[in-house]
Amino acid sequence: MLNQIQGIHHVTSLASSPVANNRFFTEALGLRRVKTTVNFDAPEVYHLYYGDEVGTPGSVMTYFPRPNSARGKAGVGEIGTTSFVIPVGTSGAWQKRLAEFRVAGISSDTRFGEARVLFSGPDGESLALVERDDSRTPWTGGGVSQDMAIRGFHSASMRLRDGGASAELLRFMGYEEIGTEGTVTRFAIAGGNPANAIDIETVAGGKRAKQGAGSVHHIAFSVANAEAQRAVRKALIETGYQVTPSIDRDYFQAIYFRSPGGILFEVATDEPGFDRDEDRASLGTALKLPKQHEHLRAELEAELEPLD
Repeated sequence: MLNQIQGIHHVTSLASSPVANNRFFTEALGLRRVKTTVNFDAPEVYHLYYGDEVGTPGSVMTYFPRPNSARGKAGVGEIGTTSFVIPVGTSGAWQKRLAEFRVAGISSDTRFGEARVLFSGPDGESLALVERDDSRTPWTGGGVSQDMAIRGFHSASMRLRDGGASAELLRFMGYEEIGTEGTVTRFAIAGGNPANAIDIETVAGGKRAKQGAGSVHHIAFSVANAEAQRAVRKALIETGYQVTPSIDRDYFQAIYFRSPGGILFEVATDEPGFDRDEDRASLGTALKLPKQHEHLRAELEAELEPLD
């Protein structure tokens, strides 16, 4: 069993309008856009990162918004709901705020004893706010007060026909099963970062998901550094997984592999972080390009839709 993985690092999804995506996460949810860059493999598409003040691992939701792209179709073999932590007792205030921003699909329930507010993102993605005591310092520059602001990720759910093999993978990665409620089994890493939970939601006979705007592209798990990542990669390969070499993503090093249920997993380093090329006070304000795309700057600045 691995002991290097600390919890969720980031979650990356697909979107359509970059302007609507930016407005939703920075205004409705009050997160900070900590990095404005482009997709390494498709530089004509933004890569937008939203999180706390500095983009702490376990707080960052990222998007590839491709204008006018078709919506995905929900199903099995994908990340279902991405959940964030809010302070205990703030569900009502959040429902009111989301309604004021005309957010779709607002409802509430309780899972594993925690109150949740469920709602849809601008492309129909499934999101939730979960009440929990959490000492993380929130970003308050987005118009949400400290007493109700989002603290970072709570968990993500894997929607699968059969969760058995994925459960074994999570156990190998250091997760422990902590409970079952209906068709949902929760796993968590003891001593990890606060974004330490993964739910497996079993949907027997469910139709396969089709990726598009609103779909999660991949989920990334946190390790401290390159040395820890090398150990994880070696152990995964020895277990039979096909794992990519480490890839420099400027703000972290990344390796990728497919889970048994077909979900793309990433293992990302916490180093060097999002402030490696911008002052903390101005994170996310300038277009930062991977060095291999810097020669395209004039073209990309003319082509990419202004966000603000």
